[in-house]
Amino acid sequence: LGLALYTGSLCVLSCAALVYHDYCIVGAGPSGLQAAYFLQRANRDYVVFERSHAPGSFFALYPRHRKLISINKRYTGKSNSEFNLRHDWNSLLSHDRRLLFRHYSRDFYPNADEMVRYLEDFASLLKLRVQYNTAIIHVTLERDEQAWNGHYFILTDQDRQTYKCSCLLVATGTWVPNVVNFPGSEYVEGYETVSTNPEDFAGQTVLILGRGNSAFETAENILGVTNFIHMVSRSRVRLSWATHYVGDLRAVNNGLLDTYQLKSLDGLLEGDLEDLAIIKDKKGKLHITLQFYLENSNISAGVDAITLPQDELDNFAPRAPYDRVIRCLGWKFDFSIYNRSLKMMPGKGDKKKYPQIKPSYESTNTQGLFVLGTASHSIDFRKSAGGFIHGFRYTTRAVHRLLEKRHHGVPWPSTIYPVTQLTNSIIKRVNEASGLYQMFSVLADIILLRENATAFEYLEEYPVGILAELEMQTGRKAPSGLFVITMEYGKNFSGADKDVFYYNRAVGEAQHAWQSNFLHPVIYFYKHLPTENEMKLRPPDWPLPRPDAIHHIVEDFLTDWTAPNAHILPLRRFLENCLSTDLRNFFAESCFLFAFTRQKLPPFCWQGYMRMQGLEGSEGLRRHAVEAGLLQDYSITDFLGDRPPDSHKGSQDQLLRDHVISVRPLQHLVNAKDE
Repeated sequence: LGLALYTGSLCVLSCAALVYHDYCIVGAGPSGLQAAYFLQRANRDYVVFERSHAPGSFFALYPRHRKLISINKRYTGKSNSEFNLRHDWNSLLSHDRRLLFRHYSRDFYPNADEMVRYLEDFASLLKLRVQYNTAIIHVTLERDEQAWNGHYFILTDQDRQTYKCSCLLVATGTWVPNVVNFPGSEYVEGYETVSTNPEDFAGQTVLILGRGNSAFETAENILGVTNFIHMVSRSRVRLSWATHYVGDLRAVNNGLLDTYQLKSLDGLLEGDLEDLAIIKDKKGKLHITLQFYLENSNISAGVDAITLPQDELDNFAPRAPYDRVIRCLGWKFDFSIYNRSLKMMPGKGDKKKYPQIKPSYESTNTQGLFVLGTASHSIDFRKSAGGFIHGFRYTTRAVHRLLEKRHHGVPWPSTIYPVTQLTNSIIKRVNEASGLYQMFSVLADIILLRENATAFEYLEEYPVGILAELEMQTGRKAPSGLFVITMEYGKNFSGADKDVFYYNRAVGEAQHAWQSNFLHPVIYFYKHLPTENEMKLRPPDWPLPRPDAIHHIVEDFLTDWTAPNAHILPLRRFLENCLSTDLRNFFAESCFLFAFTRQKLPPFCWQGYMRMQGLEGSEGLRRHAVEAGLLQDYSITDFLGDRPPDSHKGSQDQLLRDHVISVRPLQHLVNAKDE
């Protein structure tokens, strides 16, 4: 009886200690705070768990040399805040104008300490519910048919406190260093601990393992004090200006390429790191060899007893001994805290450092578990900006909108316009929208046609990978066809081996817009919503299935797609062909004439003039129309006759009043004709 009472009391205590929230966010980095912001604005029950004492703990340590490679362009010549976010790669999305990163740093490449301060202010000023010093060490599932997703998520922290959540948002990023184990790897220093003081490397010879930005950042720091630096990796160097992928090598760190190609001792090598071995001699020097040379040798016997590659090939490239070897191989996702019941599996190939997720950013195997931020980069790895703040701030918002529809019945935000505004709506978005611009080929604007194409519904920044699920995921219907607007680079313009500076690399004429190389808008038209099977069978490297019609807006040097002839006119004609209608704007006189000469009025006349809408006539407007050849020039004197000069003004006003044609009788005429 005593044992039963003791066990029961433990159960009561454990049940009392269980804390429930609808949403649990693990990690208070940029993506975790961004998700918290949207949940708070929607008045949802959530909590953010952060293992450190402050948000953004990753940036407190990395990058080691403190210079961020995310640009902070404070001036663009524009006052449009949405446009300016295209060139602000550090700010999170919020309604508070104080929380723009340009208020925190004047540097084009800011210091990482300023990012830490920015994230602290973002969390505190917006009063986000972050629980600090809480390290989640275990996550498992608890089956329950009453739960949102058929199960709850049970989280345990370092103090054995447990938490229960209906939806789990993982925003921990990738922070576990990639390590390659080979004979002698114990002599390798990690990027996470290596000295950042250049004087510690004075007069030394250094080998760096890796070829990403962390490797070149480390090399840049010690370039002027070392004897020489060699860098080895399994793949060739990828320059971001050639691949158009911001995660590849940026120009701010590529000084070693200069010294390599200009033959100033430094150099790059290609090779599989898992085939290497390092041997340390009696003087502390590190010798590079290949593992198959050690098969019949005893590594503990010393370098003199081991055959080295240069013993057989006397010009073996890395034959000179090194003083230090530094590992700069990036990071991977921490899978260790997730129970097998969650089935959190790593991706395949180059994506194995990320968890497997769907294009909706939901776990492939566990409903209700979403991955945000850098860890979700498998969706657009080496393609778009989803692994970086200026990309995942938009994908996080997209995930929030998906959750709002799924769990709270809130449809995806949309705006309904008359079809006369179709061209203007597209032109406005492609010239301003930052989400389309940063997450090119991943997020798209969707235009749903309504009411026999007399109106349309505009949805912003929807993930193209789940286009087939649009009606279910958004609560919006697409009965009459749809347009999908994306931003894309040319199909054959990006790649590590591409020359992106070749002569005639840009297209300037509208008739050749489909050959545009630089980032430009592309509009897809579908008569019906694509199916899941069509999405799977889409052409290689296409973000979407083959449409019924497609239109490229020609690339523009200023990324300003407002040229009447080069940009707007071809777009309008494409839309007119898709909808079989006339999308031009007309003056009242033309609409009046069409009413008597056409069986079907253009949408602008029907939705504007016939409803007594439009601009009120004035002499300036009339003169502009005459000069543009849109109206005949009826001289004002033709109507004045023999009136004295002092009555000119009154007569002119009377003429303008007379020129405003009464709509009501015309409406009766049209109705009678229809009857």
